[in-house]
Amino acid sequence: MPPARGTPEPGDTIRSPAMGRPRDSGRDLAILDATRSLLTEAGYEQLSIEAVAARSGAAKTTIYRRYRDKAALVAAAVDGRPPAAPPPPAGKDLRADLLAVVGWLAQSVAGQAVGLLGALFTGLRNDPRLAQEMRRILRRDEAAMFDELVRRATEPLVPGAAALLAEVAPAVIVHRVVVVGEPCDAAFVTHLVDDILRPLLRRS
Repeated sequence: MPPARGTPEPGDTIRSPAMGRPRDSGRDLAILDATRSLLTEAGYEQLSIEAVAARSGAAKTTIYRRYRDKAALVAAAVDGRPPAAPPPPAGKDLRADLLAVVGWLAQSVAGQAVGLLGALFTGLRNDPRLAQEMRRILRRDEAAMFDELVRRATEPLVPGAAALLAEVAPAVIVHRVVVVGEPCDAAFVTHLVDDILRPLLRRS
């Protein structure tokens, strides 16, 4: 069993909040990097705080002070990946904006290790806490990705177009990467935009 939170281990000094030392951002990065690596290597079920502590060089108490459980740690690791943002929509040509954003999304998903995606899928099914945390992150990111594109579109779109994009585009891309095992190349992105997304978005 993990030690009670706040219980010191050798080499891990606990100070009062008023006199505590500043949070070490370098240690935070080491913990999150170790979590992502182990999640890819071992999967969510086999991931443990002890393994993250050993890989990162941080004490278990340090990790428990930052994250209340494994679900919170994994969610923070996913949320803490190197920052990236889709290209801003120009608002003049919906097709061009879709090609740019969906192409960026396809590259982002393809750049993730398949093992990481599989581990997250398993965790989402089996851990309600992780599912709750990941839904919050994904909804936030999806809104940032598609809301502005839809808002600036100059042609009429179906109601709820942003939510429809957020549901369909990532699902098709993940299926392509994880299930089919084919690349998300320019031809695939064009097919996704022209044959699937634009017909769905058009208001009749």
